[in-house]
Amino acid sequence: MAIEEITVEELAQRLEAGVVLLDVREPAELAEARVPGVLHIPLAQVPSRMSEVPEGDLAVICRSGARSMQACQQFAAAGREAVNVAGGILAWIDSGRPTESD
Repeated sequence: MAIEEITVEELAQRLEAGVVLLDVREPAELAEARVPGVLHIPLAQVPSRMSEVPEGDLAVICRSGARSMQACQQFAAAGREAVNVAGGILAWIDSGRPTESD
């Protein structure tokens, strides 16, 4: 099953259009830097917490794109589309886009 990947530039456009962005990193990683307004569910909890993710357009992000791809595959196996953010939060930061931290 092929999972669509998008760039951080495409993510920025989709965020303006109302896409839900799910971050699957661990809490300590999220505290360091995250995309504003992100929904957080660690990768290990995704299968048991999918019902918490609103229906509709869904993009998934992690540090570099590997864990988010795994989460996208889990959503696909459950019959739900999700796109992977290539390069993850590192690419988002490198692009100069805003982040939040604790």
